[in-house]
Amino acid sequence: MSKKDCGNHDTFWCSCKIKKKYRKILIGLAILIVLVLLTILIVWLALRPTKPQYYLQDMIVYNLNLTGPTYLSTTIQVTLKSHNPNDHIGIYYDKLDVYAIYKGQQIAIPTELPTQYQGHDDVSIWSPYLYGIDVPLAPYLTVALEQDEAAGYVLIQVRVEGRLRWKVGTWISGHYHIDVNCPAFLTVGGDGAGDHGFHYKPVTQCNVEV
Repeated sequence: MSKKDCGNHDTFWCSCKIKKKYRKILIGLAILIVLVLLTILIVWLALRPTKPQYYLQDMIVYNLNLTGPTYLSTTIQVTLKSHNPNDHIGIYYDKLDVYAIYKGQQIAIPTELPTQYQGHDDVSIWSPYLYGIDVPLAPYLTVALEQDEAAGYVLIQVRVEGRLRWKVGTWISGHYHIDVNCPAFLTVGGDGAGDHGFHYKPVTQCNVEV
């Protein structure tokens, strides 16, 4: 009986031959996977995605009133502009929440923005309303807000938090957390103040962390 017959007397030899064959296939697949991943990494490093840019273009304050000794009600409309500065990379915004903060305390519940895809060098503009009804404030914040309004200015931060994915060609990355902080400097009364006594003065570009 020859080894090619792979009979009962040569089962061990045949088993080793089969194992070697499968081992070669697995090694080939592993090399292919490594090459694909290496190609993706090289493309990723070559393109170097730049984080999106955000701007707080406008803010209209309809309501920013103390409704009790330590309660605040807020109605604000903000206009946010987002720009994808990348030439060859798109951005999927899977979840974005916008809310307002005064001296570290959240004063409006999160408003969710619609999910969307932002192509390279694209611009998106959102104008959500931010609401807070009888939000409890720490006593020192109540005093601080009254003092700020008396002094003629109030600084509020508009925050955007969520998840995004990068798109390079047909490849899409995993989720990345995005945190945007936009300072909003409001003047109280005077020239340019709106119907509700507040005027928004654009300060700087928003700070973006990805």
